[in-house]
Amino acid sequence: MKMEYLHTMVRVKDLEASLEFYKLLGLKERRRSENERGRFTLVFLCPEGQEDGTHDLELTYNWDGDEALPSDSRHFGHLAYRVEDIYAKCQELMEAGVTINRPPRDGHMAFVRSPDNVSVELLQMGEPKPPQEPWASMGNTGHW
Repeated sequence: MKMEYLHTMVRVKDLEASLEFYKLLGLKERRRSENERGRFTLVFLCPEGQEDGTHDLELTYNWDGDEALPSDSRHFGHLAYRVEDIYAKCQELMEAGVTINRPPRDGHMAFVRSPDNVSVELLQMGEPKPPQEPWASMGNTGHW
């Protein structure tokens, strides 16, 4: 039986704040669907150059709120993205006010969280970068 990966969906409480966060990560809006009857919006995001729909992140926003949405989405696990320069991406995120929960001390891996507490893993493309300050001595903040 053939199977095909489609997308990962996460529910969001504040669509604009979530879009801003994922755009900072380097994702762009590929498609949007407004459902008047169901009173929700779906926004499909993807990395640049991967607009074929096979690498999508679906943000689901319920217009009337979503009280069932947990305050900490740890049951989900995490999203993972490779980045060209992990130090530059973490610096960009930090300057935009995003907390780097697990800094890239090893030049290879970092974790941040979305406005809805979705854990996002960032991995360096190719070989790890040599350890570099301020990341090498930066401690963890919170959990991921």
